[in-house]
Amino acid sequence: MIEASELVDNDFLRQYELKIDEHLAKIEYSLQERKIFLTKLIIPDEINTEEFEKEFLVVVFQNIADRNLSVVPTSPEIAKFVRKNRKYKRMLPVGVRI
Repeated sequence: MIEASELVDNDFLRQYELKIDEHLAKIEYSLQERKIFLTKLIIPDEINTEEFEKEFLVVVFQNIADRNLSVVPTSPEIAKFVRKNRKYKRMLPVGVRI
């Protein structure tokens, strides 16, 4: 299980980062007003499993919820995650459908 304390929000590179051994998983984003656009999900092949991807996204979405931001998933993988996990649909801005 991934701990929230392991997640790094790299403001300079505008990405969430999670280091597992020597591998770095990341989600690139763009922040505009009170919306965060999740643009790209990058997980190295060595650690890329469906379970890891889900845990990584859950931790990122929790961080975003704690910051009280709306989410606009522009990455196909992240949009698919939101479709499968209906509880995150409430984080979408008004008028955005996935």
